[in-house]
Amino acid sequence: MTAIDYSQQIPNNVNLAEDRRLQRALESWQPRFAQWWEDMGPVGFQDKPVYLRTAVDVGQEGWAHFDHVRMPDYRWGIFLSPQQPDRTIGFGDAKGQPVWQEVPGEFRAELRRLIVVQGDTEPASVEQQRHLGATAPSLYDLRNLFQVNVEEGRHLWAMVYLLHGYFGRDGRDEADAMLERQSGDPDHPRILGAFNEQTPDWLSFFMFTYFTDRDGKYQLGSLRESAFDPLSRTCDFMLKEEAHHMFVGATGIARVAARTVELMKQYDTDNVAPHGGINLETLQRYVNFHFSVSLDLFGSERSTNAANYFAAGLKGRFGEDNYEDDHVLLNSEDSYLVVEGDQVVRQSMTARSLVNHELRAEYIEDCAKGVRRWNRALAEEGIDVELALPHVGFNRQVGAFKEHNLTPAGDVIDSAQWEEGLSDWLPTDDERAHVASLMAPQFEPGKMAGWIAPPTSGINTNPVDYEYVQL
Repeated sequence: MTAIDYSQQIPNNVNLAEDRRLQRALESWQPRFAQWWEDMGPVGFQDKPVYLRTAVDVGQEGWAHFDHVRMPDYRWGIFLSPQQPDRTIGFGDAKGQPVWQEVPGEFRAELRRLIVVQGDTEPASVEQQRHLGATAPSLYDLRNLFQVNVEEGRHLWAMVYLLHGYFGRDGRDEADAMLERQSGDPDHPRILGAFNEQTPDWLSFFMFTYFTDRDGKYQLGSLRESAFDPLSRTCDFMLKEEAHHMFVGATGIARVAARTVELMKQYDTDNVAPHGGINLETLQRYVNFHFSVSLDLFGSERSTNAANYFAAGLKGRFGEDNYEDDHVLLNSEDSYLVVEGDQVVRQSMTARSLVNHELRAEYIEDCAKGVRRWNRALAEEGIDVELALPHVGFNRQVGAFKEHNLTPAGDVIDSAQWEEGLSDWLPTDDERAHVASLMAPQFEPGKMAGWIAPPTSGINTNPVDYEYVQL
C-alpha cells in the first residue's frame, strides 16, 4: 500500500504526520474513500479540471486557496479551529467545568452516535447529487456543484478523523459503514430520511442547499457547543464551508425567480412554462416540499434524547451564549404546538425537553430571512406574488404533527381533504416532468440555460464567463 504524504495529500493541523496510530487507521480507510468517490461521486467529470477552493490551513488565507484541480486529486484536509485553553462547558449539568479533550467513558456511545449521524449526511449529499453535472445550467453552476461535493467529502473526513482518533475499533467500524450505506438503497439506506430522497434536477438542488444544508448549519452549530472539545473545534471550521452551500441555494432560487419574472414580463403572462420558465406557483410547491422534509431532520419537538444530550453537555443550542437564561434549563419551561381535535394549540413542557424545538425555531426564522429577500426582489419588479414558508405542521413525518394533516396555512383537515389538496400544495408529477424537461446543459462560458438568470458576479473576483470547469 502506498504511504500517504500527510503534508501534501491531507492538509491538516492535527499533527497527523506524528500520530502513527491515526496514520495506520487512515491509510486503511483512504483507499476505501477513493473507491467510494469513484463509484458514487460526481458522474462524468472526474478527469476535468475544476476551479475549486481548497482548505490548506485554518487561517483566513489558508482556508480559501483557489486553483483548477481534478476532483479525485482534491486534498481533503482535516482541520480544527484553534484551541481555547480556558474553555469551559457552556450549558447543562456540568456548566462551568473544563471541556473534555478525551471522550468520557459514560458518554462514549452517545457521542459516537452524534458523530456518526452527522457524518452520514455528508457522503449522502454527494450521492444524491452525483448525476446533476450532466444538466448544469452553466459552468458557474457546475463548478458550484462540485465545490459543494468536495466540501461534503471533506466534512466526511472531519467526522472520520474523530471516529478514528477517539473511538478505537468501534470508530473504525463506523467510518467504514459510512462508505457502505448509500442514499436511497433499500437494504443499506442513509440514516436520515431526507438524505434518501432523490435530487433529480437543479431546482431540487437549489432547494436542498437552501433548506437541507441550512439544517446542517444548525446541527453543526449545536455540536460546536459540545463539551467534547475536538468535536466543537471540528464543527467550528466546517461551518465556514457550510455557508457557501447555503449561498448556492439562496442565490440559485433567487436567479430562478428573476428569470421567471423576465419571462412573465416578456410574454405578459403568469404561466411561463410554455416559454421555458418555471412558474412562481411551482417554486412555491417546491419550497413547501423541501422545507417540510428538512424540518423532520430536527427530530421530535419533545425529545428525551435531546434533553439528555443537553444535560450531559454533548449538544447545546445554536449560539448558546446568546440565550438570556441560566443555560441549565432545570427550572424553566417552553411551549410548542400540538393538535387537539381540529385545532393547533400550545402546550407547555420543561425547556430541556424542547431543545430540539428551540433549535428548529431558530432554523425557521433563518429560512424566513431568505424568503423575505426573494419577495423584496419580486416586489421591486412589480410582481404582487409572495413566496411563503408553509406552516410548521404541514407535510410532517416526524414529531407532534406526524399523525395529522395540516394545510400550508396551518388548518387541520381530514384525509380526504388532504388528498384533494395535494396538487395545490406539493409538486405534481407534471410539474416535476416540466422541470426535468428544462434540464439541458449549458457549457459555454458565460452562457446560462433559459430557465435561470445569470449570477450578479463570478467567483473569487473572476468574471461570470470565466472557464470555471475546463471541458
